[in-house]
Amino acid sequence: MSAVFGVSNFAVTTAASKNAAEARLRALSLYRKWQKSVPEIVRLHELDLPSSALRAKIREQFEQHRYVEDLGVKDVLLAKGQMEYQETMNVWKQTNHIMNYFAKEEAPPKPTTFLEKFYEGRS
Repeated sequence: MSAVFGVSNFAVTTAASKNAAEARLRALSLYRKWQKSVPEIVRLHELDLPSSALRAKIREQFEQHRYVEDLGVKDVLLAKGQMEYQETMNVWKQTNHIMNYFAKEEAPPKPTTFLEKFYEGRS
C-alpha cells in the first residue's frame, strides 16, 4: 500500500530565530532531515545516482551558506530549504529539477584557447 500524501505533508511553519544558536540548531535539523530522506528521494524520483552523490550535493548546498552571519538571511535560507524539501518529498519537483543541481559537474569544460573556441564555433 502506498502512502497518501497531502498538501500539508512535510509543511513547517516559518519561524524567526531568536539567536544564532537557535538558527544553527534549525539548520542542523533541516540538514539531518535531508540526509535521512536521501534513499526515499532516490526511490521516489527514480534517480540513476548513488545515494552518496546526492548526499554530497546536499552537503555542498548547505556548505555554500555556512558563513552567513545575518540572522534574517539565515531564517530566509532555512525557509527556502524547507520549501525545497517539501517540494522534493511531495514529488512536486520532477526528476529534471533535481538533476539540474548536477548539471555543472556533467557539463563539458568551456573552451579557453582560441583554437578550442574556433572548433567549438565561437571565435
